[in-house]
Amino acid sequence: MSSCQPAGHRDIKIILVEDDDGDAKAIHRAFKKARIANPLTRFKNGSDALAYLKGETDRQPPQQFIVLSDINMPRMSGIELVEALRDDPALCRTLFFVLTTSDDERDISAAYSNNVAGYILKSRAGNMFIELMSVMDSFWRYVELPVIDVRRGSHG
Repeated sequence: MSSCQPAGHRDIKIILVEDDDGDAKAIHRAFKKARIANPLTRFKNGSDALAYLKGETDRQPPQQFIVLSDINMPRMSGIELVEALRDDPALCRTLFFVLTTSDDERDISAAYSNNVAGYILKSRAGNMFIELMSVMDSFWRYVELPVIDVRRGSHG
C-alpha cells in the first residue's frame, strides 16, 4: 500500500547501491560533510537491494526511502534494478537517482525511460560532490515522497 506522508515527516532512508568500495566511502564522506543525517544502507548489487526492498530478507525494508544507484554492477545492474522496481506494483513509485561514471547515451536513455529522478555523472560532480549531496538533501526534505509498505512475502 502506498500513500503520501506529510511534509514534516522526514524519516527517509537512503538505499545506496554501489559495488565500488572507494565510491561508497566517498559518498559516506560527502554525506557527513554535508551534514546529512539520513540513515544510509549500502548494497553491492541491484539483486541484493531488490530482495531487501521487497521484504525478502531478514531485515524489514523502510517505508520512505530514496535509491542512489550505480549502473555497472555484478549480478544486477542499476538499469535492471530500476526496471524491476517499476514493474513491481508495491515499489513502482520509488524515487531513484543514478550516480555513475557511465556517460553512455544508451544508459542515460534507459534510465530516463524508467523515470529516474536524476542521472548524475560522478566525474562531473567532482569537487562539487558535497554541494550536490546538499542539494539532494534539500530536495528530499521538501518533496512529498510515497510511503511504501511492503509486507514480508507480499508485493502489494
